[in-house]
Amino acid sequence: MDREFIAERQKGLQNYLNVITTNHILSNCELVKKFLDPNNYSANYTEIALQQVSMFFRSEPKWEVVEPLKDIGWRIRKKYFLMKIKNQPKERLVLSWADLGPDKYLSDKDFQCLIKLLPSCLHPYIYRVTFATANESSALLIRMFNEKGTLKDLIYKAKPKDPFLKKYCNPKKIQGLELQQIKTYGRQILEVLKFLHDKGFPYGHLHASNVMLDGDTCRLLDLENSLLGLPSFYRSYFSQFRKINTLESVDVHCFGHLLYEMTYGRPPDSVPVDSFPPAPSMAVVAVLESTLSCEACKNGMPTVSRLLQMPLFSDVLLTTSEKPQFKIPTKLKEALRIAKECTEKRLMEEQKQIHQHRRLTRAQSHHGSEEERKKRKILARKKSKRSAVENSDEHPAKYSNSNNSAGSGASSPLTSPSSPTPPSTSVEHAPF
Repeated sequence: MDREFIAERQKGLQNYLNVITTNHILSNCELVKKFLDPNNYSANYTEIALQQVSMFFRSEPKWEVVEPLKDIGWRIRKKYFLMKIKNQPKERLVLSWADLGPDKYLSDKDFQCLIKLLPSCLHPYIYRVTFATANESSALLIRMFNEKGTLKDLIYKAKPKDPFLKKYCNPKKIQGLELQQIKTYGRQILEVLKFLHDKGFPYGHLHASNVMLDGDTCRLLDLENSLLGLPSFYRSYFSQFRKINTLESVDVHCFGHLLYEMTYGRPPDSVPVDSFPPAPSMAVVAVLESTLSCEACKNGMPTVSRLLQMPLFSDVLLTTSEKPQFKIPTKLKEALRIAKECTEKRLMEEQKQIHQHRRLTRAQSHHGSEEERKKRKILARKKSKRSAVENSDEHPAKYSNSNNSAGSGASSPLTSPSSPTPPSTSVEHAPF
């Protein structure tokens, strides 16, 4: 086969793969990961999840699986099932199963205790957990099924049960929310983030699919993700910026992504964002600039308290009578603090590696550029010419000095009569 044809096809395939891997949703797709890295993504996680769920049902016979909810989430190692209670057959619930992630630093005992503590968490802006259990390798949680779906379903006008790619990858219509919705939902989400930060409970998993809509109220989902040590949906973004190195600053940066999506009906093309499209209010742009702009990513994120004081959210009145409750024992709070520090340390190490790799890549790119190659050629020619001139000047001078030394009696050393005098030719042919 023609080599040029093969080279052209390889280049086209590489460009195609570059487009896919730079798309945030497609790059996390199981099919893409299996194609690019089949060795690490060969396991059938649906089968593994079914095995774990079946074991759970042996000890909890009141639950029954209605149907698996295939690919409704973006995670490869997290699976969902539509459930019902046998004596309440009309009620629908959702079971989620996930195995451990790379940031699971809690001991098995503390991990299982904290997972089982989640149903006791009561907050007007946290979606209630009906049941939760865990073993040394995974966790299983059950929540009520919500027909309206998540905040992302509202933005993209999607059906909650559809696969993730179908719902969000190619929307038919791109349209942001109304200003009042942006203000109210944004304030509710910031309030619950502040609550978790004050409790010392790490979150780090804010995005539109993790916000359930219950009427006009936003309720946060998946508090278990940080306990499981799962990677954040936006990790590939904030791992580029060394100033976003705490889980609190991660939450604020992720809130910027969420606010952008609520405002414009789509995620930003890239981060940091150089300029923002027209928004319903300049107050929206002010918050976006504080979380997604070049300056913000370079210098660091504001606190949640600071965002609550900004004009976009400060005048929002929240009408809720539900009192937040989430009692975490002192011992488990200390375990959470240590796990949070370990998670942040790994993030900072990853950010350092990315920073060093970027510097090396820039240096190699600069060194290999056409302009640099021309500069090096010019310098090499100049050096070569300079060396040639110096050599031509040096040769006659040394030759002349050698002749003068041989022809002058004053400069010749004294020799005894018995010592043979070396012939003059030997001096003339001495090396320079």
